Amino acid sequence: MNSRIVHPGIILKQSFLDPLKITAYRLAKETKISQTRISEIIQGKRAISIDTGLRLSKFFRLDDSFWLQAQMIYDIQKAKEKLEEEIEKIRPYDA
Repeated sequence: MNSRIVHPGIILKQSFLDPLKITAYRLAKETKISQTRISEIIQGKRAISIDTGLRLSKFFRLDDSFWLQAQMIYDIQKAKEKLEEEIEKIRPYDA
């Protein structure tokens, strides 16, 4: 895995939960998100859905799109990494 690609779950843990000393259990309870889902997101095993993103944004007082943008950026980076060779072969349209 490319070290530049950061899963939103890592951002959640390292930039929010750890510094604020909030446990995954408390986050799950406060946001009504299952503890399993929170755990899988933190471990990078699960994507942040719209439902989860909205709940996290509300809890942390962030813009509604914060977590969804983080997930989209991650997804784009992963796809580019996977499709790099194929994309390189495509010649841009030249009018």
